[in-house]
Amino acid sequence: MPTSIGVPGGIVVGETRRVVGEVALQASGEEHGRTAMTRRSVVTAGALTAVSYKRVLGANDRIQIGLIGCGNRGIQALLKGALEHREQTNIDFPAVCDIWRQHAEEAAGVVRGATGTEPKQIKAYRELLAAKDIDAVLIATPDHQHATMLTDAVRAGKDAYCEKPLAMEMKELVTCFDAVKRSDRVVQMGTQIRSLPSSMAARQWVMAGNLGQVFKIEQERNGVTPYWHRMGERELQQEDTDWRAFLFNRRGRAFDAKMQTGWYGYRDFSRGPHANLMVHFIDLVHHITGVDTPRRCVTLGGTFRYQDNYDTPDSVETVLEYDSFLVRYSTAFGTGAGNYLKFFGSKGTLDASNWSGKPFTVSGERAQEPLPEGTAIPEMQADGHMLNWLKCLRSRQQPNAPIEAGYSHSVAVILSDEAMIRGRRMVYDAARRAIREG
Repeated sequence: MPTSIGVPGGIVVGETRRVVGEVALQASGEEHGRTAMTRRSVVTAGALTAVSYKRVLGANDRIQIGLIGCGNRGIQALLKGALEHREQTNIDFPAVCDIWRQHAEEAAGVVRGATGTEPKQIKAYRELLAAKDIDAVLIATPDHQHATMLTDAVRAGKDAYCEKPLAMEMKELVTCFDAVKRSDRVVQMGTQIRSLPSSMAARQWVMAGNLGQVFKIEQERNGVTPYWHRMGERELQQEDTDWRAFLFNRRGRAFDAKMQTGWYGYRDFSRGPHANLMVHFIDLVHHITGVDTPRRCVTLGGTFRYQDNYDTPDSVETVLEYDSFLVRYSTAFGTGAGNYLKFFGSKGTLDASNWSGKPFTVSGERAQEPLPEGTAIPEMQADGHMLNWLKCLRSRQQPNAPIEAGYSHSVAVILSDEAMIRGRRMVYDAARRAIREG
């Protein structure tokens, strides 16, 4: 199976680039609604600058982490997930950052309860990135902010864990990818499914040829109501947030509390289920099969069940073509029935429908030694996604979902979205790192 068909430089595992630099945060120069950051770098073969020496952490040095984005995902998954390993990995959270006052206060309370210390509450993420005592950041902001914030983080010399999807447009994706690759920062993408013991075992099993030639992979992921509905029901007063900071690099408009709380349902901030839910599925496809980017895609989608003021589709059907197989993803909100995830190969079928941590099962009706329906693939020992990243902060090894994984999943979801809005089959041009009709 191909291992690199579109990501610049290919999939690089275990490599730490020795590009060392001193970063300056410029006080002037607005670009796309943000303060520009520049990097004065010195590329060396073995020497480290005096500034970089200060960032080499020993086994006994406490790693200082800042949380950017203190919503449900930021607190419940990332912050609490990291704090579970606080003593084991010797980390602390001296600062939390959010434009929504109550969210920042909640995150500060979680840190205080776990550590006994009061973290600083910061509204502007650039202020947190400028802090010399911050070694790494967790980025859990709305989708339209991910790529820019990660780019700024690595340029500021911070290691980072960034939620998915990495990017909503190819231009910001390429800029972010190149910025990370030019740095020596450890970056983990927030596609945590690939780090589960069941996923790691399935990857090893499929890569060993046990499924034969994989020719089709499908997921049907439905739900009774769109996930953005419950988010949009939250209360928010304008004096408790920074509306302009939320809009970030999007066009200005009057304050709309529902738009900020229910941002998942607006295409300016999140494209829809094919670009949000599909990320986990497509990343698992890439992880298990060893491929990276699709070649072509067709997509249909629209609002068929819920007629409301949101503009993301509640039903989507997308098919992506890779070099050696087809991938189909489907979401229909209005029903919780029909969910499954399967890999179809010449020797049998891998059922990953219970992908929340239970072992994947296989049937090998066409194998030389057929496997009974529901045979479980033995799980592997594996660190969880957060622990994997925290350990890599010290080892400087590449984590389970490096920037290449973020690039690959973003190409797939951007390709899918472009096909839907244009009503055309879209092609990923790997040489130009661009998407076009074809």
